[in-house]
Amino acid sequence: MSVKHAISRGVELGRSAFQLGILKPAGRLAAKFRGERLRVGQPSRTVQPQSFLPARYQYYRMSLSGLAAQMQSGGFRRLIGGSPRNRVVFLAFGVGLGLIEQQFEDDRKSVAACQQIQALFQKKKFESPIKSFMSGYKLEDYVIGKQIGKGCNAAVYEAAAPFAPVPPRRSERASLVELNTQPSERTSPRLACPTRYPLAVKMMWNMGAGSSSEAILNSMSQELVPATPNALRQDEEGVSLDGQFGWVPKTVAAHPNVIKVHRAFTADVPLLPGAEEEYPAVLPTRLNPLGMGNNRTLFLVMKNYPYTLRQYLESGTPGRKTGTLMALQLLEGVDHLCRQGIAHRDLKSDNILMEFDFGGCPRLVITDFGCCLADQSCGLQLPYNSRWVSRGGNACLMAPEVATAVPGPGVTIDYSKADAWAVGTICYEIFGQRNPFYCPQGLEGRSYEERQLPELPSNTPADTKLVVRLLLRRNPKKRPSARVAANMLHLSLWGRQALTSLDRASLSKLSDWLLCQSAYVLLRGRGPSGSSVEAELQRGFLASLDLEELRTALAFLTYGRQLHHDRYAPLTL
Repeated sequence: MSVKHAISRGVELGRSAFQLGILKPAGRLAAKFRGERLRVGQPSRTVQPQSFLPARYQYYRMSLSGLAAQMQSGGFRRLIGGSPRNRVVFLAFGVGLGLIEQQFEDDRKSVAACQQIQALFQKKKFESPIKSFMSGYKLEDYVIGKQIGKGCNAAVYEAAAPFAPVPPRRSERASLVELNTQPSERTSPRLACPTRYPLAVKMMWNMGAGSSSEAILNSMSQELVPATPNALRQDEEGVSLDGQFGWVPKTVAAHPNVIKVHRAFTADVPLLPGAEEEYPAVLPTRLNPLGMGNNRTLFLVMKNYPYTLRQYLESGTPGRKTGTLMALQLLEGVDHLCRQGIAHRDLKSDNILMEFDFGGCPRLVITDFGCCLADQSCGLQLPYNSRWVSRGGNACLMAPEVATAVPGPGVTIDYSKADAWAVGTICYEIFGQRNPFYCPQGLEGRSYEERQLPELPSNTPADTKLVVRLLLRRNPKKRPSARVAANMLHLSLWGRQALTSLDRASLSKLSDWLLCQSAYVLLRGRGPSGSSVEAELQRGFLASLDLEELRTALAFLTYGRQLHHDRYAPLTL
């Protein structure tokens, strides 16, 4: 509660305390010192404390009456010396305890409300947009189309299968509408969605893992982190990831902003369209006499997304609210990974896939887990005792605590906030500006100063600017986690009106807003917009409620709104 509110309550309590007669013994003692005899009789009228204190302050009456009884006892009076000054001090102490008790009571109610809301929204699990199917464990089960992507260690092709039905065609406006933007902001052109090929097959390049299924899966096990439980064949003839060989990584639960691998299997490397021109060196010698690849490799089957985030941003700049929703989705995806002890370590616009929901809002999905940290033993704390230990796959977007790490005995790298830092850099691209950390002219994660960060464009909301500035702090202890940063954007997007009357102590008001928001999301989920990006984000926010993280986000926002909205000074929270 605020200081002003606490003082006013203290005055009320003091007035009631005087009328309860708590200080009368002090008056007797003072009269003795003055050589006077104070006659104390029955009061002319009975004063009821209920007339001064509302019903919700009943614990104050109990606390004060109990304190008065102790002060009037002989042993307690001898202990404190019977001084009126000491009695006043102990009265103030009792009032302070009452205020603390009120704060604790508000905390308990708010925690209980958050837990109930969280339990309610955690019951509904995220369902993959592609229905599960029973077959598809062989390359021959798929019709391979054209190449749609190529990276440093794999090529991606569009694919179709009779057991994977073609999704219905979406409305024409799905790739054109920008939510809550002016017509001048709708600069994104129309981009087509895949319909004939709903799947994508990723063929890994096998340069030195051998040709046995066990060796391939052991070498490329990080690619299986986003795999579904039925991705690997479980019968006796197949090879399953059951811990009998090599290192078994963690697997991530389903989330709307994280890719899902529906099938993973090994097969002989085929001669796919464009292979001889695009990647001849990684082909086996049976396909290219000069090739250096092995005969078999790993294939991953996923949903086919129409384009990457980089391709979308090259075509135009999203509006204010749409850009904030895109940044929020990345933070939600990163938070989901961190909660399960997984660090992506290679976040960039090329590794983020995109599609549109039925309302025209972009849906972002984090993909390519080949460089991730998903060790069962160390979690997000990587022992860095040698320079041969890999720190990740993207040197340009490497967080300062990772880029400046020096190997040595007992040294560990904390990745709990590294991916959130990378999201902060990608936000520059989302709002139409060059990523300031791209080499060779960009800033370096190991040496940049926060004052060197360029200003975000004018179309960036003030709260989003604050979040980006906080995410790019050099000191990870002063940097918010992905969850706190996501909560800041949630509060900014959905609770703008409620924020005007909230402060760090207004927990009851915050609980009321959360309950209203929960009712709104539940009612909205029953309509056709229940599968929209906004609805998914709101459900995810309510399913991961934590009182302390929410209060931290509120404190950051309250502080940020005290600063000038157009020019950010160095933040020193």
